[in-house]
Amino acid sequence: MRSQHIIDRKALVRRHNVEQRSLDPRSPVSVGNGEFCFTVDLTGLQTFPAGYPVGARSELPPGTLLGTQSQWGWHSIPAAGKYSLAGSTVLYDSPRGPVPYVDMVGDIVDGRETEISSAQTWLRANPHRLDLGRIGFAWADAGGTALRLAPADVVAPVQTLDLWTGTVTSTFSLRGHPVKVTTACHPDRDQLGLIVESPALHHGLVITFAFPYGSDAWHDAADWNRPDAHTTTLAGPAGAGAGLEYWTVDRSLDGSGYQVTVSGKDLRLEQPGEHELVLHAAAGRDVLDLAVQFTSTGQGECATRGTGGRPCPGTGSGVAQASRAYWPDFWQSGGAVELHGTPDPRAAELERRIVLSQYLTAINCAGSLPPQETGLVCNSWRGRFHLEMHWWHAAHFALWNRTELLLPSLRWYATILESGRQTAKAQGFDGVRWPKQVGPDGRESPSPIGTFLIWQQPHPIHLAELAYRAEPSRDLLEEFADIVFETAGFMAGFAHPTARGFELGPPLIPAQESYESIRGAVTNPTFELAYWQWGLNIANTWRERLGLPSREDWRAVADGMVRPRTVNGVYAAIDVEPFTIRTDHPSMLCALGVLPQTSLIDPETMRATLADVLADWDWDSTWGWDYPVMAMTAARLEDPETAVAALLLGAGKNTVLPNGHNRQTDSLPLYLPGNGGLLAAVALMAAGWDGGPDRHAPGFPAGWTVAWEGLVPAP
Repeated sequence: MRSQHIIDRKALVRRHNVEQRSLDPRSPVSVGNGEFCFTVDLTGLQTFPAGYPVGARSELPPGTLLGTQSQWGWHSIPAAGKYSLAGSTVLYDSPRGPVPYVDMVGDIVDGRETEISSAQTWLRANPHRLDLGRIGFAWADAGGTALRLAPADVVAPVQTLDLWTGTVTSTFSLRGHPVKVTTACHPDRDQLGLIVESPALHHGLVITFAFPYGSDAWHDAADWNRPDAHTTTLAGPAGAGAGLEYWTVDRSLDGSGYQVTVSGKDLRLEQPGEHELVLHAAAGRDVLDLAVQFTSTGQGECATRGTGGRPCPGTGSGVAQASRAYWPDFWQSGGAVELHGTPDPRAAELERRIVLSQYLTAINCAGSLPPQETGLVCNSWRGRFHLEMHWWHAAHFALWNRTELLLPSLRWYATILESGRQTAKAQGFDGVRWPKQVGPDGRESPSPIGTFLIWQQPHPIHLAELAYRAEPSRDLLEEFADIVFETAGFMAGFAHPTARGFELGPPLIPAQESYESIRGAVTNPTFELAYWQWGLNIANTWRERLGLPSREDWRAVADGMVRPRTVNGVYAAIDVEPFTIRTDHPSMLCALGVLPQTSLIDPETMRATLADVLADWDWDSTWGWDYPVMAMTAARLEDPETAVAALLLGAGKNTVLPNGHNRQTDSLPLYLPGNGGLLAAVALMAAGWDGGPDRHAPGFPAGWTVAWEGLVPAP
């Protein structure tokens, strides 16, 4: 049942606008469109990168939280040799005999293993996501030299991210002059709109552009120390009609290239340095109104969202107008949840997290690739994305009735079907085995953990099913049938028959990654057993919807999966000793929470398991999506008070910053799976689930006032 209350969505969203009056190095704000993102400091640009490092350690590079990143912007540092995964391949014993896995192994020197080889290091770090450029304010002296500003130069700053329009307004005083900056991103182009209004523009205020080399470092996508390794070439101005002029900046980094197009009226752009540009307002002008577009080399037509096509010269005002038209439509479409009338003081904070998570996942996770865990803000794992996290980034889009934001990244799997088939074939299986830590090409990374994970395998089936539930059509079934069926083909073959039934592993590592040292012996993790059963049954349902006969071999595996191990009345993580290590993800809870009820899982045993986890788990070792997991499990067990308490548990990894990001540690300053997981949990708690209680908002306590609309019930 949906609420009879009509939600004032504009009031709901704007209640949670982000306003900042001082530099918070953990909490910058961003504008973006899912394919492109620009993160700003208090000036509305990237003027003070040193103020936004990752972590407290001085050796970390500055500015890692002020990125300019896209889905198409990738780079590889030239390899010292012809590297391949063959050198990292190790044979592991399995029930079917030796099976090759891409591992991480040291070189052998004088009969002893050394540190990780340069080949494996390169394969893990390349390709990596690029920082496309830094745009900030400076002050030109009498000779025209642009001088850096200091944070102390900015007086009385006030910055507001208006979520309803997707624009950032920054006001401050600079050397006695008032300054107002409007920052926006075009919803359909990888284009920034920047409007600067200030008399300081004819007293020395300028905008600078700086372009780095690509970096294979952990966080920083920018290497400022190799100016000779790349080129920056400025051309223009050229006329674009209606008084517009534009300049084109050609960027070349080894095999990567892109263009930056700066356009507007009454501008002057110069290149005083090898990789530096300075933009001046025309004499006497106190407004800079410019558009800055980033496009990938080699594209033809006028660029639309994510295509990286040829530039579309425009103005900042035009970009801001497009943003102000798009975002109200975004907020008025899909689902909404309002908790404003709830007397419980926790409701306001939960509502804040819900609204901000919708914005953050829309600008970081709705693109044509599965996102990295830090989105398009900074590089985690060098910008490469983790397919086991794709569900956490994107499943909520379907549950919130915004399936169009899920489908682009789901379609990416079709581009790596063949490489996934080759992986499965090399291991003796049919179908497709999906990789774990990859770039756009889908090539696996050497790892002692990643290639042994299997819980990413059913994700494409799950995501496709959620998309179909939100927008059922034969076209969608036909488009994703190959992905669903090839995934199921591998799953059915990977489960091996024994006297007990069908089993999983060894080798494997479950979603709870605490078992690396015994990966060659791990069997039958609780969550994966249930996921295998549910996923194979859904794959057969897809065949039936398409008028195809069910695969009896898939059904036999699903029906014959062994039951998960219980120890002292609770579900163990795995089927061998030590059974459960109380660190990292309590992933056994996913088996009834992320998943609906299956024949393998007993609700009362899961209730005892949830209580056991809540009583004594190492919260410091958890991750941001573990709290939504506990909430979904509690909700399905009809314990709504525990569900809410889990979402707002006072643990370090459950911190949500003023900008809405889910901070984890100094080295992982934001974590979008936490935001996406929260939205998935809230959708389930509000709209309910198949076979759940027939009452309004069944996952929320009875004393809460929950208004919701436009959500899709969970399976």
